[in-house]
Amino acid sequence: MKVALDQDKCIGSGQCVLSAPEVFDQRDDDGIAVLLAETPEADAEEGTREAARICPALAIAVAE
Repeated sequence: MKVALDQDKCIGSGQCVLSAPEVFDQRDDDGIAVLLAETPEADAEEGTREAARICPALAIAVAE
């Protein structure tokens, strides 16, 4: 699995951090998401897919 995050689209909702905290974090100053792992560990893949599915800005892309 490979993950990409378009920070320009991100609106800082934090849904990705809640779904996959091992893969995403947020900047303190503006809440924009930060990608911690482009290739998540196997145990974080389900949460990463969920983060991409529920992202209101559609800023997360997952490739298998």
